Amino acid sequence: MGKRSVAAPSAAVAGLALVAAVTVASTASPAGAASCPASTTCPTTVTFTVTDPGGLTTTVPDGPVSVGSGVPSGQISGQLGPIAVSDQRAALTATWAATVSATAFTTGGGTPAETVPNTAVLYWSGPATATTGTGTFVPGQADAAAAQSLDETRTAFSKTSGSGVNTAEWNPTVVVNVPAQAVAGLYTGTVNHSIA
Repeated sequence: MGKRSVAAPSAAVAGLALVAAVTVASTASPAGAASCPASTTCPTTVTFTVTDPGGLTTTVPDGPVSVGSGVPSGQISGQLGPIAVSDQRAALTATWAATVSATAFTTGGGTPAETVPNTAVLYWSGPATATTGTGTFVPGQADAAAAQSLDETRTAFSKTSGSGVNTAEWNPTVVVNVPAQAVAGLYTGTVNHSIA
């Protein structure tokens, strides 16, 4: 059986094919392009992203912080220093609550006579000393009359409405009702803040 041979196209025919291909390519619309008739609106969808600049954090004073001195059966009162909340979540509902609690305070070997229990340690936030952003900022304890013991977790400050980035700062007061049986010494404990 013989081989079948196919003649190559002439140069003229090949040239016509190339011209046709170029002509078709040049008239196609760019990918994704909109085509609108005259006198009509021709829209292009545009997007951009607002990013979350950070999270929700709280800042407290470096210790140790002294709130003063006093005698057995007396009272010690002093400010803790600035407590700050920074809400960088850029949230639609930018609400938060800062809470506070404390340990017992001890001196020496921490025997009962060398311990001031956290039931005797009170806290009041007072009003905000500074805020930024929108919404309502609410002190946990507006004044000394509203002071609460730190034997359980208390609300120190909160933000109950608003959106977007915001900050708040307050300078709370710690009050210690010194027990009658307390011995002389430097008492140490911690006041703990948390944010959520």
